[in-house]
Amino acid sequence: MPDPVLLLILVAAIGIGWWLGRMERKHYRYRQRALSGQHLSRDYFVGLNFLLNEQPDRAIETFVQALEVNGDTIDTHIALGNLFRMRGETDRAVRIHQNLLARPVLTSEQSEQVQLELARDFMRLGVLDRAERLLEGLVRQCENEHTATAAKRLMVDLYEREKDWQAAIDVALPQLVRQDESLRRAAAHWHCELAEQNIEEGSPGPARRHLKQALSIDSSCVRANWIYADIEHRAGSYRNEIRALRRIRDQDSDMVPITLAPIQRAFDLLDDEAGLIDFLHDQVEKAPYVSFVLLLAERLRTRDGIEHATRLVSEQLQRHPSLRGIDYLMDLYLKEVPEHELEHLRLLKRHTEQLMAERARYRCKSCGFQGERLYWHCPSCRQWGAIKPITGLEGE
Repeated sequence: MPDPVLLLILVAAIGIGWWLGRMERKHYRYRQRALSGQHLSRDYFVGLNFLLNEQPDRAIETFVQALEVNGDTIDTHIALGNLFRMRGETDRAVRIHQNLLARPVLTSEQSEQVQLELARDFMRLGVLDRAERLLEGLVRQCENEHTATAAKRLMVDLYEREKDWQAAIDVALPQLVRQDESLRRAAAHWHCELAEQNIEEGSPGPARRHLKQALSIDSSCVRANWIYADIEHRAGSYRNEIRALRRIRDQDSDMVPITLAPIQRAFDLLDDEAGLIDFLHDQVEKAPYVSFVLLLAERLRTRDGIEHATRLVSEQLQRHPSLRGIDYLMDLYLKEVPEHELEHLRLLKRHTEQLMAERARYRCKSCGFQGERLYWHCPSCRQWGAIKPITGLEGE
């Protein structure tokens, strides 16, 4: 029979050996973590050093290499991919986001976020078909409401770029349009785009329905009444054309100047000179835009003589100075001033004409884009209905 003391010593030795082994393994893991932390810290500070030395490319590369892809660093990798896209290096952003999608560590929410960012990458690259496939999948299956809404907004932007107006309307209505005023304005313009397509195809009936829908979405949509007026003009209903154009004043008084030419044309086609003069008097009293003042002055000059035109323009210039008004007034003076006094007036006239030739007629209220023609969709910031006639001394 074995000695009890010896047995006790043997059991104690086994226990001590097991305990020492466990402690050694814990120490080894701790040491590995410490070394790993030192390595990450080293890379981190190297990256910071690159940033401080204005070497952002090398700094980003260092950060990307230092970060292992795991559940804790997914958001950082997404942010780095977005940074590449913002810097114009969209190819690198695509590689980072595609690499993330291939990882099994992604949760469903993280996977949806990566797909959304990858769709943004493809849109930046102009690969719209791949972006569309990703977004369609997200809209159908996405569980996160915030991500699903962002995917819908991106789809609307994509369809707008492709000029697929009906598809954009189908995605945006009714949820997104209720939430976003800019989208509500855009949706009204999409209906106007469809109405113009109908007009080109010789289908005024469907065009009117689209215009009615545009105004139901955004009652201040000037373009809808502008197109209504065009339909009435094509039909020879000039009185209805004038009514449609006059409704624009109630929608947005800043857009009144664009109505002058078609209203003048309609009154002329009706051979209603008195009606046009009454309309111009009414307009000048409510909103004395220089285009209306000058047209009224010219009609009064033809009907009543140059003195009436000179008096009208002089009175309006005292209240509302205008470069175009001064130029027209000089034209009137040139008709009456003796030949030996014309030299100085002609010099001033050349200066005003040069100043007016250098001025744009329209400006975007959102981004400041300026141009000679009216765009319903700003070519610069892509806002709908933001471009309006320039007012003040140099404009209307």
